[in-house]
Amino acid sequence: MELQQMRYVVAVADLRNFTRAAKKCLVVQSALSHQIARLEKELGARLFDRSSRHVRLTAAGEAFLPAARQALDAAERARAEVAAAAGEVSGRLAVGAIPTLGAVDIPAALREFHLHHPKVRIDLKEGPSKELVQGVQDGTLDVAFLGVLPSYRPKGVSDHELARGELAAVVAPTHPLAREADVDLERLAAETFVDYPEGTAARAQSEEAFEASGLTRVVAFEVSGTDFIVRLVRSGLVVALLPAAFAAELAGVTVLPVRDAPARTERLVWSRFRPTPAAAAFLAGLGIDTEAAADRP
Repeated sequence: MELQQMRYVVAVADLRNFTRAAKKCLVVQSALSHQIARLEKELGARLFDRSSRHVRLTAAGEAFLPAARQALDAAERARAEVAAAAGEVSGRLAVGAIPTLGAVDIPAALREFHLHHPKVRIDLKEGPSKELVQGVQDGTLDVAFLGVLPSYRPKGVSDHELARGELAAVVAPTHPLAREADVDLERLAAETFVDYPEGTAARAQSEEAFEASGLTRVVAFEVSGTDFIVRLVRSGLVVALLPAAFAAELAGVTVLPVRDAPARTERLVWSRFRPTPAAAAFLAGLGIDTEAAADRP
């Protein structure tokens, strides 16, 4: 069993196509197929069900894939550790972030990191906070930036509080509320809302605030993309609650302070085990002392 064979399996599993996987791995398809067939023979089990239209993992393939990913990650980590011992940071940095982060300018932070460590491959994934925490827990992400309730503390990861803030009301410039200096939850409860999907941390920040005030609201538009939320608000159909620092940068909408605003916390999380050299360098660039964080209960 060879690492290259595992790379081919992972590529096919991700792309669900042998031709595209071969292009990604920079080999001809016949060579990739041959190596996977050799591996299947060695394992005594087929990893893929192949047809003219579909490529799917078999039960054996589903069992093999996580271990293959771990082996490839371990090999990359080993190379990165050797390079770090020689004073060079290399390898991969996988970053997750919510789209409404205000405490850190992610593009600027990644640009600065790339300037200092050009041999590190940077991957970025946008998503909801709970999904990003899961990514750090299972090792697919090195670090993640979250927006959560102040009482939320992610388990199984190291974490650092970046900032605390509040949500603000976001309405169209033509909306009657746009003429007000501020607003409260009771007044907002009479409006129709657009919000993130139920069960997400971003949705919970608003839901808990209304429930705590004994109020109910109508969320008629449920979407996962922040850009879509803003477009719907601009249309005048709905109003939204978004992080105040993020909302202040939006164009084409009116942002109102909420007197009894829902609170939120932005947190940075990373593996509770020793970070990779790339992750450690990125965290250090943000001023995070990983050793001090590891000592906290």
